[in-house]
Order: sequence, then structure tokens, then C-alpha cells
Amino acid sequence: MSSTVKDMLATYPADLGDIDQAKLTACIEERIACAQACTACADACLSEGMVGDLAKCIRTDMDCADICTATAAVLSRHTGYDANITAAVLKACAMVCKACADECEQHADMHEHCRICAEACRSCEQACNALLGALG
Repeated sequence: MSSTVKDMLATYPADLGDIDQAKLTACIEERIACAQACTACADACLSEGMVGDLAKCIRTDMDCADICTATAAVLSRHTGYDANITAAVLKACAMVCKACADECEQHADMHEHCRICAEACRSCEQACNALLGALG
């Protein structure tokens, strides 16, 4: 099945080098899905009656969404590529995804949106680590 991310990588006019394009595609797609899940989870937390108890969850969701969005943008740009910057951004993204998943899991028994968000964050963290491993 084709995706916009895959299609855009395939149309890049220059050589992308030795990067595993399947892992790169999956990583970008996971960032976008995680950012959406975190944004929706933060919004759902704001609608809960006990919003004060969810302040850390909301903050972590918002941080994760922002970092995932920025990471997807960095991974989508290849002109003037700098492997050190890419690795640093991926490490930061994996770290925030882990923190967000850990936080959301604390609320998952009471809030389904937190359970779903935690799963998206874990998947995103794994994709970051997989691409980091492929980069060497």
C-alpha cells in the first residue's frame, strides 16, 4: 500500500544514500500518528472532570506532540542532511515518547484515550530506535 510519505521519498530528485527507506517512512508516519494521538489525548484530558489530576499528562502529551511534529519535519528534509542532528532529534523523540507513554499508562485504567495514546507513543519510540539502529 502506498502512502504520501513513501511517495514523497520516492520522488526526491537526489540520492537518499544508504538509509533504509522503509524504516524512514515508518518512522515519519509514526511521528505523525503519535503527534495526533497526543494532541487528541491532551484535549480529551482537558474535558475530564478531574482535569487538575491530569496536568502532567496534558503537559507531557503536548510536549510529545510538538517534538514528534518537529522530528517528522527534520526526517522529511534531505537537502544538506546532517546525521548528527538527525540522531539527536531521534533520541529526543524516543525519550519524550517513552515519558509520555509512561505518564499516559498511569491513567489508562480510567481513561481510554490515555491507553490509546500510550500505545501510539510506544510504537513511535520503537520506530525511533529502529531508525537510529539503521543509521549506525
